[in-house]
Amino acid sequence: MSSTSSMRNCFAAACAAFGLVLAAPTGHAQEYPVKPVKLVIPFPQAGTVDPVTRMLAEALTRALGQQVVVENKPGANGNIGTTEVTRAAPDGYTLVAASSGTLATNPALYKSMPFNPQKDLAPVALYASVPNILVVTNTLPAASLAEFTSHVRANPGKLNFGSSGNGSSMHLAGELYRKMSGTQMTHVPYLQVGNATIDLISGQLQLMFQLVPGVTQQIRAGSIRPLAVLSPKRLASLPNVPTSAEAGMPGLESSAWFGVLAPSGTPRAVIERLNRDINLVLKEPALIKRYADLGVEALGGTPEDFARYLESETVKWAEVVRFSGAKID
Repeated sequence: MSSTSSMRNCFAAACAAFGLVLAAPTGHAQEYPVKPVKLVIPFPQAGTVDPVTRMLAEALTRALGQQVVVENKPGANGNIGTTEVTRAAPDGYTLVAASSGTLATNPALYKSMPFNPQKDLAPVALYASVPNILVVTNTLPAASLAEFTSHVRANPGKLNFGSSGNGSSMHLAGELYRKMSGTQMTHVPYLQVGNATIDLISGQLQLMFQLVPGVTQQIRAGSIRPLAVLSPKRLASLPNVPTSAEAGMPGLESSAWFGVLAPSGTPRAVIERLNRDINLVLKEPALIKRYADLGVEALGGTPEDFARYLESETVKWAEVVRFSGAKID
């Protein structure tokens, strides 16, 4: 064999080997997932996040071709279950369905955090948002947000608003309103938010910034009066309730949002596969309707969209937490 032929054969062999190296990541992405995927919900089987996430997991199981197994790991407003995921192998088989409270407000509420949301986790996709809604007792003399604000200003410190706890989205939505309106109200935290809703109906509380699913039936029954939904657009479940911007207070927006994240260091190809399939299922009419019936909006977007949104929400709610003075030790 000539030296030229020998060189050509060596070059071809080298190219083939190099091609295999380059193809390896693609092959890994095509293989993922080859076993069930665990999705941790860092909250109990109650409230809104659990059913909304289980609906996503059911649809995602079909898209991935592997079972998405949901596990509840509650505690410390989501910190315990989320911390567990940050310490898992970064291979795409352990994910967390975290909330705005855990990721965006806990860093401002807690003296110390067991993880850094923006360094220890890789955003995959936002999947749902549940807006807060301003509701008042029927005896309150206010039929609009403007009339309500006038009434609060005329009665500083006399109105009580209930929430599901110190630092919750309901509490901080009220603090955001106070910050923007320059009004004074008294926050009353409840261990069981359902009891707060009962007290609102009876008139012991004057108002709440509840999450929409928690009061939709009471609104439809006429037991309480809605003044504004704190979201950019009206809800299909309550089409006659104006947004806060329509009611004259743009910027008064608050919601509990949920996103899927993986441990930092998870291969980009795996993140992209998960993101693609999550976005696909969030466009399914059946899932959109199931969400809408609960007052939940299906989201979506790129991992970069999620990262930017998390950063902006962290800054926004840190300011509100400082304004409120809320702390959790």
